[in-house]
Amino acid sequence: MELEDKIGYHFNDTSLLETALTHSSYANERKAQHIPYNERLEFLGDAVLSVVVSDYIFKHCPELPEGELTKLRASLVCEKSLFEFAKRIDLGKYLLLSKGERHNGGAERPSILSDAFEALIAAVYIDGGMEPAAKHILNFVVPAIKSSKKKQVKDYKTTLQEIIQKNPGERLEYVLVSESGPDHNKHFVFEVHLNSNVIGRGGGRSKKEAEQQAAREALELMGY
Repeated sequence: MELEDKIGYHFNDTSLLETALTHSSYANERKAQHIPYNERLEFLGDAVLSVVVSDYIFKHCPELPEGELTKLRASLVCEKSLFEFAKRIDLGKYLLLSKGERHNGGAERPSILSDAFEALIAAVYIDGGMEPAAKHILNFVVPAIKSSKKKQVKDYKTTLQEIIQKNPGERLEYVLVSESGPDHNKHFVFEVHLNSNVIGRGGGRSKKEAEQQAAREALELMGY
């Protein structure tokens, strides 16, 4: 099937693929035939997606604290992102929809396409296991992370400095609080002081990273 070529995975059991592409409206239109549809697969696909994305960003984004990892994962598994992934393989073209649903633009609807994308993940997972499912997911997720990093490269220290400079006489200082770990795996903790008052604290594998995280926390506390 053309879609299998697009995703780089060929099914042993093609009925799994067909179910993943079958919307409930199509099954309801043919009730007498008892056609399975993709809602149960969507449930499983959501879980597989979350595990694969969590594992990848945990290993490949060591500079991000837990809160930032959570935000990044949420941005990658949300309906908007899955809709974009689905459009990349023209998934709507392959969906089985009722005549009414297709007429009303169901093949381009974000909720339907994102659900079908999750169902497709589950179908690959059931048919071939975690390895091909992860490979399929990362084909979409890795470019999205790289794109996200380019957009989100923020110099928190510069931003904080620009804000503080609006108030003449205010003075920022970054203070090393602790340094631990062997040379190949150091961990630094810095505080950022405003006129000797601690306004942020952050850790990282380099002094620069720790200072940036301290500035980020200060900005968050200040409501930016």
